[in-house]
Amino acid sequence: MRNFKYFFILALTACCLSACYSNKRQAPGQSLATYTDTQIDSLRFLFTHHYTENYNFVVSADSVRLTRQMPEEVLNGLSVDSFTVYHDQRLVVADIRFIPTDLIDSVWIQVAADQANFGWIHESELLSNVDPDDPISQFISFFSNEHLLIFLIVVIMIFVGYTLRLLLKYNAHIVHFRDIDTFYPTLLALIVAFSATLYSTIQLFAPDMWRHFYFHPSLNPFTQPFLLAVFLSSVWLMVIVAIAAVDDTFRHLKVGEGLLYLLGLFGMCALNYVVFSVSTLYYIGYPLLVIYVTFAFWRYFRHTRSKYVCGKCGMQIHKKGQCPHCGANNI
Repeated sequence: MRNFKYFFILALTACCLSACYSNKRQAPGQSLATYTDTQIDSLRFLFTHHYTENYNFVVSADSVRLTRQMPEEVLNGLSVDSFTVYHDQRLVVADIRFIPTDLIDSVWIQVAADQANFGWIHESELLSNVDPDDPISQFISFFSNEHLLIFLIVVIMIFVGYTLRLLLKYNAHIVHFRDIDTFYPTLLALIVAFSATLYSTIQLFAPDMWRHFYFHPSLNPFTQPFLLAVFLSSVWLMVIVAIAAVDDTFRHLKVGEGLLYLLGLFGMCALNYVVFSVSTLYYIGYPLLVIYVTFAFWRYFRHTRSKYVCGKCGMQIHKKGQCPHCGANNI
């Protein structure tokens, strides 16, 4: 019986370590699949432009005009008919044509607004008025708008100035300066600065990678190239640390003081995003990030972290002497 048990275990192990295989060898240079010239062109276009036929867009502009006739008729000045699609309307790429003689844009895209309405438009004009039909892509497009970015910078600077004035008026706690004894707020501010720097770094040195991510977004860092994986991981870490910072803030402060502190923390994170995302585009963000990280760690470990425990009430204190909680003298 014991020998049968050993034999069964050995057979099971052999089955687990075995694999099916085929003894048919593939001839050198023989491909697993054959493609037509049209399919090859479509794959090449997908690789360089990051979208192809059957890709879905949504109109982001107020309206876009499409031409029903072929691009050659438009270029030859023939009489053509057109129709308009409006904001938030869905479009599907139906065909792609290359017109080398077109001096404006050699790439023409045919999109379908519905089963009965098909129209042609220059690729450059199309992409400037539409977004990929994905909420992540639309979020990226919204915050990449130059006019919106300038507006956000102005609003954030006003918000930060008002918040600092409010905090100083009530002598409230503020991250880095009159901080509370928890590292999560400092860590959150550092993560925002790092993420903003990395975001601009990708746009500077790997714009094609970011463009591909824009057309095919994902929140899963394990399916992305290294830089994007690090960036997405930092975004997820930002969310986790933010939850921990809020929870720990209300452990150390009362509700009113905690809300003021979190308001200041939000202002600091917003300021970090603007400063590091913009300064990195001019290569100033890298030394600035090193200085900021050094300053944040120095302020926390030198002035914020509690080194002692009160011998009477057990609360953490920054230095020896009178306990701010119970008044006991700690020598």
